[in-house]
Amino acid sequence: MRPTLQLLVNTDFPRLRRMQLETLQVNLGYKCNQSCLHCHVNAGPNRTEMMDGATVELVLAVLRARQLKTLDLTGGAPELNEHFRHLVRSARAAGVRVIDRCNLTILSEPGQEDLGAFLAAEGVEVTASLPCYSPANVDRQRGDGVFERSIAGLRQLNQLGYGDPARGLLLNLVYNPQGPSLPPPQGPLEADYKRELLTHFGIRFDHLFALTNMPVQRFGSTLVSKGSFGSYMKLLRDNYQADNLATVMCRSLLSVDWQGHLYDCDFNQMLGLSAELGEGQSARPHLRDLLQHDPSGARIRVADHCYGCTAGQGSSCGGALESAEPAVQSLIGVR
Repeated sequence: MRPTLQLLVNTDFPRLRRMQLETLQVNLGYKCNQSCLHCHVNAGPNRTEMMDGATVELVLAVLRARQLKTLDLTGGAPELNEHFRHLVRSARAAGVRVIDRCNLTILSEPGQEDLGAFLAAEGVEVTASLPCYSPANVDRQRGDGVFERSIAGLRQLNQLGYGDPARGLLLNLVYNPQGPSLPPPQGPLEADYKRELLTHFGIRFDHLFALTNMPVQRFGSTLVSKGSFGSYMKLLRDNYQADNLATVMCRSLLSVDWQGHLYDCDFNQMLGLSAELGEGQSARPHLRDLLQHDPSGARIRVADHCYGCTAGQGSSCGGALESAEPAVQSLIGVR
């Protein structure tokens, strides 16, 4: 694995400050039943880092103390954490919107046969990775047989009511480019996905999120190995759109690693760039600091990979970004 932090930290990316915190994105561990080429977490079956029960309880305490709207669960495969279901039940009981970033194949793993029914019963929003509607492309990126198992997982979710507007169970799919290129426009791509998946597999879903591959961890290392890291960064820089600064996800989200430490986003987590909460913060901010400190207005740590979130149509955990809002322009560029 070739590190990329030293290639990213010297940056001229505009400085940003945080708005009101709304979302806690929690990485429950790096263990996964897959090893995808584009994975910025470098997750896989042999990873052992997993959030413990005490830290899960601290997540719930922060949700209550900060009255947060959304809990976004990720990994690895977050469902492999033994405390996953307790966390989901408790957050939903408190009225928190819960998103499960699901790789679909987890639904057919031994011991997870009732996972789909659990998610539906709790009203969890499922955001599932399906980098293409072509079997060959998916298997090339994620491993042999992954597409077939992913389709089986989607069918199971559809049978449980996901993707049916009348049921209110949201099912979102995630697209990543196959290599060092920007994703195509999200709207037309979503229409293609819906047509192809319905026509060939009878599958329905709500939204498609088109995400830019970030030059960190496994994908970044691959770029370095192939000698294309510089050209990919030039692509991101050349397509920078200042309007996207207003709605990048780090403005209203904090990322939490498996030990409870805080970062401005999942990508900063993978680079080891800790968040800044402002005066009185710990040297390495932790969930427990949020019980005492409001992070609003704190400086966001930026590096060259931030151009990935602002290139072209923009990219966030919720897909393409919307245009900048004048009301928050004053928070952009504050150093």
